[in-house]
Amino acid sequence: MRRIQRVAGVVVGSAVGDALGGPFEFGPQGAFSARFPAPGAGGEMCGGGGWDPGEATDDTQMAVLVAQSLLERGELDLPDIFTRFQRWAASEPKDIGLQTEDVLTNGMPWDLAAAIHFQVNQRAAGNGSLMRASTSAAHFAAAGQEATMDAARRIAALTHGDRAAWEGTAIFHELIRVTFEGTDPLPTLPDILALVHPEHRARYATVLAPDWHPDRATEFNGAVWPCLGSAVWALRTTTSFEDAIRAAIDLGGDTDTVAAVTGGLAGAYYGLDAIPAHWTQPLHVPLPGFDGRVLHLADLLHLAHRLGS
Repeated sequence: MRRIQRVAGVVVGSAVGDALGGPFEFGPQGAFSARFPAPGAGGEMCGGGGWDPGEATDDTQMAVLVAQSLLERGELDLPDIFTRFQRWAASEPKDIGLQTEDVLTNGMPWDLAAAIHFQVNQRAAGNGSLMRASTSAAHFAAAGQEATMDAARRIAALTHGDRAAWEGTAIFHELIRVTFEGTDPLPTLPDILALVHPEHRARYATVLAPDWHPDRATEFNGAVWPCLGSAVWALRTTTSFEDAIRAAIDLGGDTDTVAAVTGGLAGAYYGLDAIPAHWTQPLHVPLPGFDGRVLHLADLLHLAHRLGS
């Protein structure tokens, strides 16, 4: 498989999972399959819960902002990314995480806002940095293991002061990098875990173990480690992009983000062509705060080609 197929698979796959999962957020387990029992029948981009059919949520919107900064600035410009996030947050998007909103609107500078939020609240291990990591993972994969994991941590730290969020995002970045090389990412997990900060390694080792099941999670999947663990579980226990997404959404809970992370991993693994066309055709990504711009499939593919070049 050509590398660009995997790059496009990450970007589009994550957006597709996000848009499919959004209408089922905080719903019960099995709701997706109960409504759409026959795989491949179509109609799954149903909208609901405030989302139009095929509309991507804040997960993909923030991922696009990261991509645009990387491409327009030609480097990792953290203050620029933070400014774009602030502009987006000020436009009252349909959905924004409570922690992310506080960090982006508390008036503190880019390099202090998340750290101060964490000092005050002592809770900042949500999946809000992992959810937007598809585009940065695609971009930094070519730079190698150390560079991609470092970039993941630095981008995550813009909104999440808890290192647990940094490490989960770094693991995702590295999984994407090895998948781009044509390697099965699952057997590489022990080596990746060895690169995780010691204070968080055991927690991730638990949820990424081959015998772990999301039913064994001790926290809601809005936290970063069960979110990543659930996405890896969905990839490990299925044999197609579509089945992985269905499994992720059927877990219930924070379905848009779990499916977005799953879509990124499965998109890299199976490639763009494995993503059903009836899922990609209605896909669109509004960018609140940016002159009413809406990205469609062609725009995301153009973005992916530039990120992967």
